[in-house]
Amino acid sequence: MARKEDPLRIGVIGCGSVLEQYAAEAARLRGLAEIVLACGRPRQREAAEALGIRRFTTEAEEVVSSADVDIVVILTSPPSHGPLARAALEAGKHVLVEKPMAATLGEARDLVALAAKSRGLLLPAPFTILSPTFQTIARRVRRGDIGRPVSARARYGWAGPWWGAWFYRPGGGPLIDLAVYNVTSLTGILGPARRVMAMTGIAIPQREVSGERVQVEVEDNAQVLIEFQGGALAAVTSGFTIQQYRGPPLEIYGLEGTVQMLGDDWDPDGYELWQNQAGAWQLFKETAPDWPWTDGLRHLVECVKIGARPLVTPEHAFHVLEIMLEAQASAREGRAKAIASSFTPPEFPEPAAAEAAHLIHDRTRASH
Repeated sequence: MARKEDPLRIGVIGCGSVLEQYAAEAARLRGLAEIVLACGRPRQREAAEALGIRRFTTEAEEVVSSADVDIVVILTSPPSHGPLARAALEAGKHVLVEKPMAATLGEARDLVALAAKSRGLLLPAPFTILSPTFQTIARRVRRGDIGRPVSARARYGWAGPWWGAWFYRPGGGPLIDLAVYNVTSLTGILGPARRVMAMTGIAIPQREVSGERVQVEVEDNAQVLIEFQGGALAAVTSGFTIQQYRGPPLEIYGLEGTVQMLGDDWDPDGYELWQNQAGAWQLFKETAPDWPWTDGLRHLVECVKIGARPLVTPEHAFHVLEIMLEAQASAREGRAKAIASSFTPPEFPEPAAAEAAHLIHDRTRASH
């Protein structure tokens, strides 16, 4: 492993479209971390080299076993996440794995247990709970600024990928690829879920992927209901069927007010707050407009450097995966499904700067 004062050495497995975003995040960590090795298909060597990655391999084992790799970043398709993360943890590496952490609950359960005793940290995506705007909203809800939260709504969808047939095969689909952000955000604020119900369908039976027609084998359209252990209810809309949308991606309704995020929960653009006692919408601008959804890499590097426990935990990711997989089962079986797992929600310390400094203005709106 690298000395504490040296940059942490990153090995990446998976050189698809996501690599460019993580390479940009690594560049922002110059002096703290650097990508030293990438693994991909032979045709991806040139793309990796264009990002300044000098060493390239087609063998994942070379990244996992390399003595000069401290952090393994897994950016492959979901079915390989679990086995690769397991191998990296067993090799003593710190691991960042893109969502979902594994394809099955059995694989994910083994990862949680392994991470608890491994010398390496396991950080599963997504990282919505790391954004300053998300943390501000979570603090406001928890300190009672909208009263007791009783209901919520979240949404993330688009027209669907035109690359990678795996998106439309078992192990893919919008619940695994998109709703994972919303479910992570909702549980990050409202805590663990008790049960889930869903209705899903295939709206577009065939898709064109990389110039070829592929049969859609998993849901591309989903509506999910979640009941939380604290009693709140939430609805999640997701699909590869949404052309465009306007409006908040995340809303929390309390007995004394409402808070709603603007933008997307993976790319926030500030938030709005309604409090009955104020009788007006308050609009708060985005305080970190350049916050990247790859921020988990920075968080992992900092935690390794200072010996801190990450806010993003394997237990939370496991709980989210269970919710999504049980939502798929609920849609097949036509009944509610209990959620067996739980996790400890993260605590977000108050920032030094007063939130009032970010207030743009109050917007009084008619209340109906």
